[in-house]
Amino acid sequence: MTSTASSMDLRQGQAPHDRRPSWQQRLRRFGYVAAQDAPAGDVRDRLVPPFTEPGPRLWQALGVSPVLAERVTRWSGWGGPLLVTLMAGLMRFWNLGSPRAVIFDETYYAKDAWALVHRGFEVNWDKNANDLVLRTHGHLAIPTDASYVVHPPVGKYVIGLGELMFGFDPFGWRFMTALLGTLSVLLLCRIGRRMFRSTFLGCLAGALMAVDGLHFVMSRTSLLDGVLMFFVVAAFGCLVIDRDRSRERLAAALPADADGRVRPHARVADTFRFGPRPWRWAAGLMLGLAIGTKWNGLYILVAFCVMAVLWDVGTRRTAGARHPYAAALKYDTGIAFLATVPVAIAVYLLSWLGWILSPTNGTGGYFRNWAATDGKGGSWTFLPDWLRSLWHYEHEVYEFHVGLTSPHTYQSNPWSWIVLGRPVSYFYESPNPGVDGCPSDAGQKCAREVLAIGTPLLWWAACFAILYVLWRWAFRRDWRAGAIACGIAAGYLPWFMYQERTIFLFYAVVFLPFLCLAVAMMIGAIIGPPGSSDTRRVVGASAAGVLVLLIAWNFIYFWPLYTGTAIPIDQWRSRMWLDTWV
Repeated sequence: MTSTASSMDLRQGQAPHDRRPSWQQRLRRFGYVAAQDAPAGDVRDRLVPPFTEPGPRLWQALGVSPVLAERVTRWSGWGGPLLVTLMAGLMRFWNLGSPRAVIFDETYYAKDAWALVHRGFEVNWDKNANDLVLRTHGHLAIPTDASYVVHPPVGKYVIGLGELMFGFDPFGWRFMTALLGTLSVLLLCRIGRRMFRSTFLGCLAGALMAVDGLHFVMSRTSLLDGVLMFFVVAAFGCLVIDRDRSRERLAAALPADADGRVRPHARVADTFRFGPRPWRWAAGLMLGLAIGTKWNGLYILVAFCVMAVLWDVGTRRTAGARHPYAAALKYDTGIAFLATVPVAIAVYLLSWLGWILSPTNGTGGYFRNWAATDGKGGSWTFLPDWLRSLWHYEHEVYEFHVGLTSPHTYQSNPWSWIVLGRPVSYFYESPNPGVDGCPSDAGQKCAREVLAIGTPLLWWAACFAILYVLWRWAFRRDWRAGAIACGIAAGYLPWFMYQERTIFLFYAVVFLPFLCLAVAMMIGAIIGPPGSSDTRRVVGASAAGVLVLLIAWNFIYFWPLYTGTAIPIDQWRSRMWLDTWV
């Protein structure tokens, strides 16, 4: 019977992957790769993959000597990102004070920032304060009456820092957002380089963000969302560095065999302690600053914490752990929580220090005296008055946000954001010929507008890139695609819970960096994987180059709408590609 049963076992002689459950076999047609299909070899190369370098044939074709090629490769890791950042900075700081006006929500944040850095809390300004600020170059008295505001203070302190350095005028209140916008390009270049193990793809991701219209406009306007975006990117970068450093430590702890090759080791992988993780604490600091800028940073905090723990699980599994989830829960989750949530809460509370230290006699911050007046009594009187007053303030702000349904001309549903369905006009004038930059021979009025809209071809390409990273994550188990998808989801999906609220497309700048990473990853796939034939590489590089050049051209074409440059009205109409853009 034994021999008969053996002879009827149709699985004999099949490859291991043919004996998998049928659902895995069916998914293979879509590119699914199971865990046992992971490449064999030294596990160090899987834990810490090497950076890719240009092949010798490229240097030979360019006539570069091997010594010079080695130097260029060594310095390009920082040189390339710094060049991209320089380009981004020159564009963002060029004529930064124009338009010399208080545009869109600068009417709130520029004045709130000035009050915060001088009084510690926001105040009520006179209705004609904007005109007075511009006419007197900011030399006017600051009111004393506290104002009810609905956003935490960190972003306004950041804006106020620029005002302290350069004055209470358009250049001053836009300086810090321009600086953080420029630095975010540098961060994205370095993050992309570390994730893709490619200086080229990292610099490409940063360059794409440098020529995105929404990022450009938000970098030149004193709104909070650009500040929030910077802290989110910084937190993500800290976690990516932490992932690399922890994998390096675990790889160094694994024993080597007689041939010097490191193999997976279950005991080490299941019991290893990563030790101090300063970059994870730095991520907690950045996330606290993000929440202290706008509350939607809370969703980013939750998503990034889950992602970081799953990265630890993947690290232990790659090293050979038999119980990676149990090991991560035992050794990693606690420190991950302590390094993020309590740190973020502490940073958030500290950001309210100016309000907390303000007088409690009715002349301090809004609601600062609530615990001593309307909030007397109750079961929470054992808490400090400042904490009870702050909690009441936060509750009122929450009620405001969830109930904000006042119609606005430029509000939009989040479904339309990814295709730029309804951009926001921050500033618009119709100067006559010969006035405010309108050509004297225009023959008709010009249009002068600052339109918060992304570079259309970049965003429309990102629609396909999102599908690519989702496929890459689901079927190729690529952690990079999963991380990019996490960043997009954390910044985008929560808004679908508030579709009745008055919300705007420019909120999307928070997840824009991850869209740029997705497009860069897709372009890398278009160029071709390592080992591709010369023909495949030439065709792929040509297609990728055409796409990148079209995106750059698109940014240049829309430049007048990003900078408030006066153009004839017919040229303005030619740039209104969709009716909903008007």
